[in-house]
Amino acid sequence: MRIIAGTARGRKIFSVSKNLPVKPISDRIKQSVFDIIRPRITGAIMLDLFSGTGNVSLEALSRVALKTVMVDREPACLKAQRRNLEHLGFTERAKSLKGDLLAKDLNWLYAYSEGEGYDIIFMGPPYRDINNKPLCFSGPVLAKVAQAKLLAEDGIIILQHHKTETFDVPDSLEVYRVEKYGDTLVHFLRNKK
Repeated sequence: MRIIAGTARGRKIFSVSKNLPVKPISDRIKQSVFDIIRPRITGAIMLDLFSGTGNVSLEALSRVALKTVMVDREPACLKAQRRNLEHLGFTERAKSLKGDLLAKDLNWLYAYSEGEGYDIIFMGPPYRDINNKPLCFSGPVLAKVAQAKLLAEDGIIILQHHKTETFDVPDSLEVYRVEKYGDTLVHFLRNKK
């Protein structure tokens, strides 16, 4: 894995053991998503849920996002995130936090947004567990994000999920764009106007 563009373009991203159920975003999807959100990245405060090795956050930082907050529950992922931040020189602009996004409310994440909510929230929950059983984390966590009011007024949520996974959109949000990449769908959501 490598950074695609920006100040760290072409630099390597360290991964985790292939034995873990961590599937990084593909370069194709990452490039497309960042092309779509390009005007929003500079100076943005980003929340990266199910962040894995930090691939999406690192790309955002390379493209001059102001700050990213990465949340994952897997210790090996957190270790890889911190190694990547150090390696790329982004340590001062990022937080790597341990958290089980399904276990409790997400109100505790608001404090890291500097009081205005997040400009960009990226959610890339795992599609399957270690036994290859399909997972459905998108709906529950999206509801928790909405309930905690983590999204800035003009912010966006980017939700990557398997095409067979369905979810309810909370009343306060609306889908304004959907992209399909093979077996992956990416929904772009915003606050209802």
